[in-house]
Amino acid sequence: MSSDEHPGRLRGRVALITGAGCIGPGWGNGRAAAVIFAREGARVFGVDVSAEPMAETVARVGEIGREMVTHVGDVTDGAAVQAMVAACLERFGRIDVLVNNVGGSAPGGAAEMSEEAFAAQLNLNLTSVFLTCKHVIPVMAAQGRGAIVNIASASGLRWTGAAQIAYASAKAAVIQFSRVTAVQYAGRGIRVNTVVPGQVHTPMVEARLAGQRMGGDVDALLKSRLARIPLGFMGDGRDTAHAALFLASDEARFVTGTELVVDGGMTARCD
Repeated sequence: MSSDEHPGRLRGRVALITGAGCIGPGWGNGRAAAVIFAREGARVFGVDVSAEPMAETVARVGEIGREMVTHVGDVTDGAAVQAMVAACLERFGRIDVLVNNVGGSAPGGAAEMSEEAFAAQLNLNLTSVFLTCKHVIPVMAAQGRGAIVNIASASGLRWTGAAQIAYASAKAAVIQFSRVTAVQYAGRGIRVNTVVPGQVHTPMVEARLAGQRMGGDVDALLKSRLARIPLGFMGDGRDTAHAALFLASDEARFVTGTELVVDGGMTARCD
C-alpha cells in the first residue's frame, strides 16, 4: 500500500475500529482497516478482546509512519463498550468513524445447532453491533456528523456452501439493522452503511474454517471457495477495508442505508 495513494481521505478523523487484531499473520478485515485508515490520515482507536492480536496491526501501522491507540474490551458486554467509548473520547475528544468488524461463524443448521451456540453467535455477530452503535451514536449526534460501517457477510444474502444458520441469520440482521439506523439518524448527520464481504482469504480461513468444514484440509477449502468466485481469485481483508474506507470518507457523503458487496461476483451467480 503506497503512502501517497489517495492521501488524507480521513485526515483529522477519529476512527474507532473493533476487531482491529487478527487471529494470525496476514490481512484480516480489521487489521487492514486500521492500517488503511491510518494511512489515509485517521487517528485510529483499535479495539480487540485481547492485546496480542493487535500487535501485528500496531507494527504495520508503524511501518507506514503512523500510530494507533489500542484498547482491550469485549464488545458483547455493554459496560465494556461504554468504557471503550469513554476511553476513545478521553484520548481524542470525538468519534468520527465507527467500523464494526467483530464476528465469526460456527457450523450447524437449525436442527443441529444447540440453543447455547445459536445465542452466542447472535451475541457475537449482532448484539456487538447494537451495543457499539448504542454508545457511539449519541456522540456522533452531538457532533452533528459521523459515519458507521458495519461488516456483514455474503452469508447474510445467500447460501455460501455451508450450514451456519446463526451466523447467516445474524449477518442478515446486521444489514437490516444498518438500514433502519441509517434512516433514523440521517437527519442528525450520521451515515450508516454495510460492507458485505464474500469468501475473502483472511487468516481465519486457515485458523478456523478449514477445521469446521474440510477436516483441516486448507487446500481443499480454498479450492472449494475459489470455485464459487466468477473473478477467479479470492480477495483479502484489504478489499473489505478499501470498501469501508470509501463508505467512511466524504466521497460517500450521499451514500447511506445501503450495502457494498465485495465478493468477486459470487452472490450474482444463479447457481
